[in-house]
Amino acid sequence: MSRKYFGTDGVRGRVGDYPITPDFTMRLGYAAGKVLAARRGGGTHAAVLIGKDTRISGYMLESALQAGLSAAGVDVHLTGPLTTPGVAYLVRALRLSAGVVISASHNPFEDNGIKFFGEGGRKLDDAVEAEIEAELDKAMSCVGAAELGKAWRVNDAAGRYIEFCKSTFPGDRDLRGVRIVVDCAHGAGYQIAPHVFHELGADVIAMGNTPNGLNINEGVGATEPEAMRARVLAEKADFGIALDGDGDRLMMVDAQGRLYDGDQLLYVMARHLASQDQLGGGVVGTLMSNLGLEHALARLDIPFARAKVGDRYVLELLQEKGWLLGGENSGHLLCLDKHSTGDAIVSALQVLAAVRLGGTTLAESCADLLIYPQVLKNVRIQKGFDFRASLSIQAALVEAECELANRGRVLLRPSGTEPVLRVMVEADDAALSERWATRLAHVVAEAAA
Repeated sequence: MSRKYFGTDGVRGRVGDYPITPDFTMRLGYAAGKVLAARRGGGTHAAVLIGKDTRISGYMLESALQAGLSAAGVDVHLTGPLTTPGVAYLVRALRLSAGVVISASHNPFEDNGIKFFGEGGRKLDDAVEAEIEAELDKAMSCVGAAELGKAWRVNDAAGRYIEFCKSTFPGDRDLRGVRIVVDCAHGAGYQIAPHVFHELGADVIAMGNTPNGLNINEGVGATEPEAMRARVLAEKADFGIALDGDGDRLMMVDAQGRLYDGDQLLYVMARHLASQDQLGGGVVGTLMSNLGLEHALARLDIPFARAKVGDRYVLELLQEKGWLLGGENSGHLLCLDKHSTGDAIVSALQVLAAVRLGGTTLAESCADLLIYPQVLKNVRIQKGFDFRASLSIQAALVEAECELANRGRVLLRPSGTEPVLRVMVEADDAALSERWATRLAHVVAEAAA
């Protein structure tokens, strides 16, 4: 669909700049409330759960959303800081109409966003988002005073979610004797993730667990894992686990300080599940998933399919194929036999279970996975520039694909958030990847000038 406000992961932007303003957020809450109330029908009020990460702007946006939802006659349940997958879980567990997460994920604190989950803890489908956008273009009003929505605090939200996460780990196993650094990115998982691993028996060293409203993702977390890696080596830990600001993205480090991204962790889980005859089909990656992952899965006779970039599209393709496991190299990993959405804590537990049950290490589990050197360059373009219509770009692409052949691949795709064309080249030789990425970026820049 053509989106006016919603991106691939809700509404997002710089705080104070439209649409991340208190007035728009209140209207968004009202519009969503009207749509949800209409879908609920008569009888009891629709009820929505609101969770948030640790950004200082979360207080303002939470109040605005609550006001808009209440004006539409929708009840509100407030969790305070809670990860995105935690909100998805509680929507399902509490049988609520929808969930809202106030977060800009791995972005800096100056940004924020609002994303929705429907009944069952799955992201809203396009049709519902289209209804909300249509409602946003109408004037805002208010139901009668007797029909206003009420609000409650869910005081045990974190505890409920901690117990759920623990339940996804094999019941006859624990993490006793395992030393783990858990990096919470000063984000929504700071009061949750360390407890999950500690209560399963691990010796936990927590970091990135002192949010102040301004430091989310700053020098820590899944997008900046070097601090976690250094702490693992300093503490002589067995593993490092890094979440992003809203707790749906995962990176891991082993005892030797080797970093494992989403492709590698996906392979560890797929390999283990296939060995136990529990994979339930194939694996879904994205256009950005490393070619080495595809080749390694093929050697295990595991089917592999690529979705568009975005965990939303990974989920859609998993559902279409009836498969259970998928993810992105950025660390968004979906285990649909465990949860309805990507969850860093749950995914980390599945990786740890694979290693513990297999009596192996992360390095040994990834020994057959050769990650091809990947070079990504962003080229600024004018809005509306169609690279497919450029003869020079298409000629360069043909030449690149002929030389790379079975040794690598090329991907050109427009960014969904900024005026750039992303040029990605990967090959079995780093110099080859760099040479073609540089050349293609130059051709694109000239064509777009």
